[in-house]
Amino acid sequence: MLSIRIEKTNAPKPKPDQSNLQFGKYFTDHMFIMNYETGKGWHDARIVPYAPVVLDPAAMVFHYGQEMFEGLKAYKTPDGEVVLFRPEMNVRRMNATNERLCIPPLDEDDALEAIKAVVRVDADWIPEAQGTSLYIRPFIIATDPFLGVRASDTYLFIIILSPVGAYYPEGLSPVKIFVENEYVRAVKGGIGAAKAGGNYAASLKSQAKARAMGYSQVLWLDGVTRKNIDEVGTMNVFFVMDGKVVTPVLEGSILPGVTRASCIEMLRSWGYTVEERTVSIGEVMEAGKSGALSEAFGTGTAAVIAPIGELNNGGDRIAIHGSETGPLSQRLYDTLSDIQRGKTADPFGWITRVP
Repeated sequence: MLSIRIEKTNAPKPKPDQSNLQFGKYFTDHMFIMNYETGKGWHDARIVPYAPVVLDPAAMVFHYGQEMFEGLKAYKTPDGEVVLFRPEMNVRRMNATNERLCIPPLDEDDALEAIKAVVRVDADWIPEAQGTSLYIRPFIIATDPFLGVRASDTYLFIIILSPVGAYYPEGLSPVKIFVENEYVRAVKGGIGAAKAGGNYAASLKSQAKARAMGYSQVLWLDGVTRKNIDEVGTMNVFFVMDGKVVTPVLEGSILPGVTRASCIEMLRSWGYTVEERTVSIGEVMEAGKSGALSEAFGTGTAAVIAPIGELNNGGDRIAIHGSETGPLSQRLYDTLSDIQRGKTADPFGWITRVP
């Protein structure tokens, strides 16, 4: 079992107002850190007061982008128990990203224990207001002070925590999505399936363009044909067409989302046909115009479920479900949120308790 040294802060921060939480603005009193060195492995696991990290200006993460991150949440149940939602999937995905980016793998049991330990220390930061949670951000950065393109020999594994509200200002109200036809985020064989900062840096230009036009997010098309749908900037995406639920297949250019997998499993348990396949933007736009498209929604840890009320593809706009939240989006959000918060039974075995 991972041995973790704990140093408590002598200066606790004031906690933010739960009714006015933004996403990613506030951070708790403590953080987890563990070092890696070639020949020594991962070592010196510790929980310390939240503070700046001091790095050499030549640290390789600054120059070659060798880093990964994850995102998951902790909740408090009505009886005060602290729980995590499918954290083993996040830990598994961490190592998939590590493998792609030549970062040393983590022992998955140790990584899960690290997450539990820091959440346990800052459990009093978990907000309980409706729609809030404690966001958990594990990440690894390359720290060798070296200018040259190679994998680093030293790394830091860090976990920080942030009490958060809704990711989108709209909450569960439908978001407007802009279809990107100019820029490309990822291609098969690249790092689109890895959770790495470079994927998000590549999306910023389009995100700024979309926001300037009044859109919440960007829908990315594949980087080769520019016809097939990949994902929304921070979410996997689903379309309800002719009574079937369709989502782009995982082929290496999009993130294998934990919420995505959970929704597919839940939908199938409810009797829905879910197709994981290639889906073109032309098919979706045509379905929107013919009435075959009844709902669309995004899924992700940050937003959970985000109904999509409008798509803009090069000025060609379609409203989806009258730009209102559809019944399936609402049912998924309600059921998933209630399972995550321990308000209803968990028939899938998705909840991990933090004693």
